[in-house]
Amino acid sequence: MPKLSPAQLDELKAQWTDALVVVVPTIEELKRFEKRVGRVVTVNWTGKAIVDFGDGAWYDIPAQETHLTKLSAEDERRKLYDPTKNSAQAKPTRA
Repeated sequence: MPKLSPAQLDELKAQWTDALVVVVPTIEELKRFEKRVGRVVTVNWTGKAIVDFGDGAWYDIPAQETHLTKLSAEDERRKLYDPTKNSAQAKPTRA
């Protein structure tokens, strides 16, 4: 498992942390996330984005544009992502 240098890690974190993303199902194991919007919590030392889809779990997905696409339009982001379902809240609401 390759580790990143501190400079590379900081660069990836600056690029991806707190970004709302959709997964590009370029490999079979990513197809289950197709058409779901998530928030990148952070990037780990192996270069994988830790993504929260609001389902109570975090998933590590390579932090590359071949696997993740950032959502850009603010209106589109609001329609597709509900921050109240974010499992990283200090006190999440219960359904």
